[in-house]
Amino acid sequence: MASLFAKGDDAMLKKIGEEATEMVLAAKGGDRLHLVRETADLWFHCMIVLARHGLGPGDVLAEMHRREGISGIDEKAARKKK
Repeated sequence: MASLFAKGDDAMLKKIGEEATEMVLAAKGGDRLHLVRETADLWFHCMIVLARHGLGPGDVLAEMHRREGISGIDEKAARKKK
C-alpha cells in the first residue's frame, strides 16, 4: 500500500480504472471466482484512495444507508440540485 501512496493520486486513480475494467471483463466472462478476485482488487484500490482522503469503508456504508429506500434516479437528481 505504501508504494501506491508514493506513486501519487494519478497512479492510484489509474489503477482503479484498470481494475474496474478487469472486473467488467470478468463479469462478462462468467467465471465467478475470477469475478470475485477482480472485485477484491477493485475494492482494495478504492479503499486506498478513500484512505488517501481520510475516509474509509464506514463512510461509504453510511452513504449507502442514507440512500436506502431512495431510487437511484431521485438520489442523482437531488445531488444535481445542490
